[in-house]
Amino acid sequence: MSIYDKLAALQITLPPVAIPAAAYVPFVQTGKLVFLSGHIAKKDGKPWVGQLGKDTTTEQGKAAARAIAIDLMGTLHAAVGDLNKVKRIVKVMSLVNSTGDFTEQHLVTNGASELLGEVFGPEVGAHARSAFGVAQIPMGACVEIELIAEIA
Repeated sequence: MSIYDKLAALQITLPPVAIPAAAYVPFVQTGKLVFLSGHIAKKDGKPWVGQLGKDTTTEQGKAAARAIAIDLMGTLHAAVGDLNKVKRIVKVMSLVNSTGDFTEQHLVTNGASELLGEVFGPEVGAHARSAFGVAQIPMGACVEIELIAEIA
C-alpha cells in the first residue's frame, strides 16, 4: 500500500506548505536528508494556543501534535514530490509549551510519532526523538515540531 493510500484510508488530506512567519525556509535538503523547519500546532487555520499543565490537557496536546504531523507530511511532500521516496523518518524534535511542573511532553509528542509510524510503517516511520518543555512558543502555540527525513 502506498503512503497516499494509507493517508486516504485515514481520511487525511495533506495541506500545502505554510508560508514562513519569519526569516527562514520551510525545508532544506542536503544530500539524502531533508530538514523541515518547526511547524506550530494549528486549529481551524489559526495557531492552536495553550499551555500544557495550565489550560490544555495532555490529550489536547497529543491531538495538536498529530495535527502538526499532518502539516509536516504536507511540507515533506512538497520537498520531495513523493512521500513514497521517504526511506526513513530520522528524527523528530518536539517543543511543548508547558508549565514548570508539567512532565508529559513525551506523551504529547506521541501524537505525532504514532501517526508517522502508522502512515510510514514501523521500518520507515520509527525515529529518534526529543521532547522538551518550553516556557513559550511563537504565537502562543501549544506545540511545535520539526522533522528530519532521509530520502531514497
